[in-house]
Amino acid sequence: MDRRQFLSVALAGGAAAAATQGAPAEAQSVRTTARIVIIGAGAAGTSLANRLVRRLEGAQITLIDPRREHLYQPGLTLVASGLKPAGYVVSDTAKWLPDGVTWLPERVAAVDAEAKTVATESGETLSYDYLVVAPGLVLDHDAIEGFSLDMVGENGIGALYAGPEYAARTWTAAQRFTEDGGTGLFTRPATEMKCAGAPLKHTFLIDDIARRAGNAGKVNMVYAAPQGALFGVPIVAEKVRMLFEDRGVDTLMNRTLTAIDAGAKRATFATATGTEVVDYDYIHVVPPQRAPEFVVQSGLAWADKWADQGWVECDMQTLRHLRYPEIFALGDVAGVPKGKTAASVKWQVPVVEDHMVAAIEGREGTAIYDGYTSCPMITRIGRAMLVEFDYHNNLVPSFPGIIAPLEELWISWLMKEVALKPTYNAMLRGRA
Repeated sequence: MDRRQFLSVALAGGAAAAATQGAPAEAQSVRTTARIVIIGAGAAGTSLANRLVRRLEGAQITLIDPRREHLYQPGLTLVASGLKPAGYVVSDTAKWLPDGVTWLPERVAAVDAEAKTVATESGETLSYDYLVVAPGLVLDHDAIEGFSLDMVGENGIGALYAGPEYAARTWTAAQRFTEDGGTGLFTRPATEMKCAGAPLKHTFLIDDIARRAGNAGKVNMVYAAPQGALFGVPIVAEKVRMLFEDRGVDTLMNRTLTAIDAGAKRATFATATGTEVVDYDYIHVVPPQRAPEFVVQSGLAWADKWADQGWVECDMQTLRHLRYPEIFALGDVAGVPKGKTAASVKWQVPVVEDHMVAAIEGREGTAIYDGYTSCPMITRIGRAMLVEFDYHNNLVPSFPGIIAPLEELWISWLMKEVALKPTYNAMLRGRA
């Protein structure tokens, strides 16, 4: 299925439509006794497991992940703005796993890439012929001095990335801010991050909610970021800058949040020349993000690029490890220039499937991942921009001439608020 078909299914709505009209043609199954270990039962690992079960006959597939709950992470911004309940993003991990896959609900302690083994924290060791590293990433909240998750929802503190409970608590604090007014401080980290548009979406939504309540004159909206631009794609960054200017959202660029004083409601930022302290009434904290420690300790991470973050060293087009060809990276943990969104996973998974099956058959794979990333950039309730781009910051719209990527449209909003989740669920099943 190409991108246009994928989004057409989304607009049609419904998991049934996504699973039938949008289902890829079944490739011929391959007989094998290969031992395949997948680390992570998130969007990437679950989608791949479903596809491999249908593709490989006789393979021994083991999925390792301690999480009993699967999180629909694209929905967290909606929870944090009061548009969806916390339960909207939660389902059982087991619900999505196919027959024929062994689920080991444990944490990975180490990977021995030379011996081709994975060790769990309980001491179990699994041998593999092929390994897929897709554990997601770690939210390093401890890197923000003075901050802890138990603060979320109180004293004007939000942190939607931490999960459904914290996204709901974020709305508690944000709603109070939209009613009482004051200075709202919206941050993002200096590291690579999942869904880099989420902090912008939260800013736009809270501003819009305050306006709808008639309190636009009571709030001072400030977006603070370590980068010099508001988004990684220049043309999108300029559009966001224009929208911020139109709505009176101030910016503090080249500033990295390092600490908060919750009692005093004061944030400290690192700048090029020292530090800067900013008072706030509401702050949305997005912490630095990095790979799980076992990735670095097992020698799977880049040694030069992103050395402080630990992303898996892999080819940006095939997602295959550069030193260990039987290892692949998927999703947030993959050390590629772009691709930490659910939409990216949709296009990464078939590439890994293609190259793994090809290797099992003794041939070369042909599929390529071009960095496709999609961000339904919510700009107000009922309006969004459907921003799609690749490694080279080219806009790659799926509906050229129909959905303008830099226009605030209701149809782009519907894709995010209504139709995206059924399509995401179809992706988990390996059907979209």
